Amino acid sequence: MASKIEHIEIAEFIQLAERHPVFDVRTPAEFADGHIPGAINLPLFDNNERAEIGTLYKKQGRQAAILQGLDFVGPKMRKMVESVMAQTSEKTVLLHCWRGGMRSGSVAWLLSFNEYRVILLKGGYKAYRRHVLDAFRIPLQVYILSGYTGSGKTAILHSLQAAGEQIVDLEGLANHKGSSFGGLGEAPQPTQQQFENDLALALRELDPSRPVWLEDESKKVGWRIIPEDLWSQMRNARVFFLNMPAHLRVERLIGDYGSFSETELESAILRLEKRLGNLNMRQSIEALAKGDLRTCTDILLQHYYDKTYLHGLSKRDQSQVSKIDTETLVPEENARLLIKASQSLNSQMITPILK
Repeated sequence: MASKIEHIEIAEFIQLAERHPVFDVRTPAEFADGHIPGAINLPLFDNNERAEIGTLYKKQGRQAAILQGLDFVGPKMRKMVESVMAQTSEKTVLLHCWRGGMRSGSVAWLLSFNEYRVILLKGGYKAYRRHVLDAFRIPLQVYILSGYTGSGKTAILHSLQAAGEQIVDLEGLANHKGSSFGGLGEAPQPTQQQFENDLALALRELDPSRPVWLEDESKKVGWRIIPEDLWSQMRNARVFFLNMPAHLRVERLIGDYGSFSETELESAILRLEKRLGNLNMRQSIEALAKGDLRTCTDILLQHYYDKTYLHGLSKRDQSQVSKIDTETLVPEENARLLIKASQSLNSQMITPILK
C-alpha cells in the first residue's frame, strides 16, 4: 500500500530538511548549476533524455513527450528506489524538481508505492530560489573588517568567530581570496547560483539582532558576484580598518603565497599589468625571477594594492570608517582589537582614517 504524499511550502520544507534527506530529481546539469545545500541528486532523466523530451514536446506535443518519458523511466525505477534505500535509513524523504510538476510527482508516486513518506516542495526549486533571494533582503547589523592586502583578514575573521562573534566568510563560500592571486590553491569556484544558495543558508543561520562581520570585498569575489541587496548593506555598514604596517603584511603574503611556483605567481602579476604599469610589473617579475619575494611583494603593495584599497575606502561615508592600529600578525590579538573597537563605537579610541 502506498504511503502518503504531502505538499508543503518552502519555509516548512527548509525546516524539515534539517532532519530528513532532500532528493533533487532534476537532471545532473540542472543540479550542478545550483541546488539546495546538502541535497542529493536523484535524476529522473539524464541531460540528454531531458533535452530529447523537450524537443519532442515542442514538435509533437505533450502526449508524445509523456510516452517517451515513460520509456526512459521504466528501466530505471528499481535503481532509483535502491539508490534512495542506499543513501538513507529513514522512511521520510523530501523531494523536489524545478517547479513541483510531473518529475517530482512521478518519483513521489514511485517512492510512496515503496512505503516512503514523501514530502514535496510546492513550486519546486524555483520556489527555493525565491527564498534565497529574499534572504539577502533581511536587514543585518553589518560590521566590515577592512585592512590593506596582506593583513590576514580571513584568519582574523575566523578568530572573531572563535571569540563568539557572528561572521560570513564570503571568500570561503566563493573559493577565492578576491585578488589576482586569489584563486591560487583554491578549489574551483561554485556557480553563481550555488554561491548564492550557500550564502543565503549562511545568512539565515545568523541572529539578525546581533552584529555580523564580513570582509571588505569588491562586488566580485573572483568571478562570483555578491547579490545586490547584500552588497548595498555592506556598502552602508560600519567599517573597521585594521591599519597594519607594510613590512608585516609582506611577511604574511610571502607565507601565504611563497610556496606557489614562479609560473603561477608570474601569471597573477601579468593580470595586473594595466593597473600596475609596465615598469612596476617588469621590476616585480624580475625580483620574482631572482627569488626576491620580499621586493616583488613590496612593489605590488606599494604601486597597486595599497593605492587601490585606499581609493575604495575613500568612497565610503567617512563617518562610518574607523581605524584600529596594530603591530601584530597574530589573528587572535587583532580580533580582540576589533571586538574592543566595536564595543566602543563612540570612544575617542576610534578615529577616522581619512580626514
